[in-house]
Amino acid sequence: MEASGSRPVQRIDRWLWFARFVKTRALAQRLVLGGKVRVNRTKLTRPAQTVSPGDVVSFLAHNTITVVQVLDVGERRGPAGEARLLYCEPPTPGDGATFSHEG
Repeated sequence: MEASGSRPVQRIDRWLWFARFVKTRALAQRLVLGGKVRVNRTKLTRPAQTVSPGDVVSFLAHNTITVVQVLDVGERRGPAGEARLLYCEPPTPGDGATFSHEG
């Protein structure tokens, strides 16, 4: 984990793996290199590009688009319960809610 000023940052491939969206970092790297990952609506081109809390990550995997907001960067790839603390899912369209972590 690196720090940009006081804001923690992490490589997108590591973050996707720590958050348990992919089984290996190699799969995360392939998603990025395949043009299937965006951060704040910007398509990523390198697995070393970083994310930090507040960023919105969207990616296409298994014919499903997933959109989450980064809440924290990870220290390790822990159990699923720990991984869920790294992100929150967006509210459903039209409910007027904002991103927040439930749980």
